[in-house]
Amino acid sequence: MKHWYADDLAYVHDAGFAGHAIKSAPGLLGILAQSGIHSGLVVDLGCGSGVWAAELIRAGYRVLGIDISEPMIRIARKRAPTAEFRISSLFNAGIPRCSAVTAIGECLNYMFDSNAGSVVLERLFKKIHRALEPGGIFVFDIAEPGQVQSEDKSKGFTEGKDWIVLVEKDEDHKRSVLTRRIVNLRKVGQNYRRLDEVHRQRLFNVRDITGPLRQAGFSVRTVRRFGSYSLPNRHAAFIARKVK
Repeated sequence: MKHWYADDLAYVHDAGFAGHAIKSAPGLLGILAQSGIHSGLVVDLGCGSGVWAAELIRAGYRVLGIDISEPMIRIARKRAPTAEFRISSLFNAGIPRCSAVTAIGECLNYMFDSNAGSVVLERLFKKIHRALEPGGIFVFDIAEPGQVQSEDKSKGFTEGKDWIVLVEKDEDHKRSVLTRRIVNLRKVGQNYRRLDEVHRQRLFNVRDITGPLRQAGFSVRTVRRFGSYSLPNRHAAFIARKVK
């Protein structure tokens, strides 16, 4: 099986790209509190390096984190040692009875192990609905079409003290698929070690998500921010409550 977010990219993502999870955390905790969920198990799908899981533990929740990347899970276990973590596809993982489910950071868009199409999402939404306690909530965000505005590819780089990441983004506007070609350079001794990964995401419009959520039995609210933190452009978040 293809290894996604291999060791060096997992390290770099944790070191340089955890900002979304960090900035989202206060607003997410507020959503849980406003929903009357002050304790219990939260299942974090696509948990990555455990940034959000650690915030949940500090707030008094129990946490099960699920991620397809073994290197990410190794980092998460060090960051939040009292949480439980499993290596699995978020689409195929078993979800136990819980108070809330979260999936932060475009997790549902990724095409790592499936086409992430409507049928796959419908199955996932129904599975989450069955797992949630009455009144439980499912909170997640997605990337929408328009990540690359023109027909040209977008290129950029980010660097830290011992790493450099170059990313080329190309959007197929007809198929609503975003391709990120990632060149990761991490300093090891006096040299830099290179790792390449290609990530694809299926981009969803809000209406692609709200219909299947309601069919699964959720009431749905769409937001563009978690508390005071505004989501990036062309991103949306959903607060889905189990109503029956």
